[in-house]
Amino acid sequence: MKEEKKDHILVVAEKLFSQHGYDGTSTRSIASEAGVNLAMLNYYFGSKEGVYKAVLEKRLGDFHQILNSINEEAISSWEKLERYIDLYVERVLNNNCFHKLIQRELSLDQRSATADLITDAIMKNVAEIKKVICDGIQNGSFREVDVEMTIASIFGTKYYLVNTSSIASKLFNKDLKDQTVIDEDIKPRLKKFLLDLLNAHLRKI
Repeated sequence: MKEEKKDHILVVAEKLFSQHGYDGTSTRSIASEAGVNLAMLNYYFGSKEGVYKAVLEKRLGDFHQILNSINEEAISSWEKLERYIDLYVERVLNNNCFHKLIQRELSLDQRSATADLITDAIMKNVAEIKKVICDGIQNGSFREVDVEMTIASIFGTKYYLVNTSSIASKLFNKDLKDQTVIDEDIKPRLKKFLLDLLNAHLRKI
């Protein structure tokens, strides 16, 4: 029950931080929205900064554990990449507010310690997909490619859809802020596009 309550608080806090930023969100507003008293929130997390860091660590840490488990499976490099792309697209487009929260933090000059925490956690996840690609090159499954540019292309496509949704909506002539549009149209298209792109780019003919 305790963990369920903590998780609920973090879900609420994530939404409020993404909507109002760190400075525009108070522990009182988080507690009120989560339906808990302020004393309970402070008991679990200590402070607003503690809540904020817990949100980041949970989301990024959980994802890293899943990616790491995929890398340890006895499947081909291409199958690992397929699993990664499927998982990545689902998480990115299901947790839209979280990725906006990350981008908001990284775009600010202040609170550099938090930005460093985010960067370090993201780079652990980047290292997992880099390992898949590098292993594929080494075992002969993939062509020799610019690994860093390949990874940047994957993340860059996500960035355009999630962080510039107003522009992307005009490009696709669809409302990318509508979760139904995301689920029924954008998710399958993004998965297919990334896999087609990587198939042509990486796999040997």
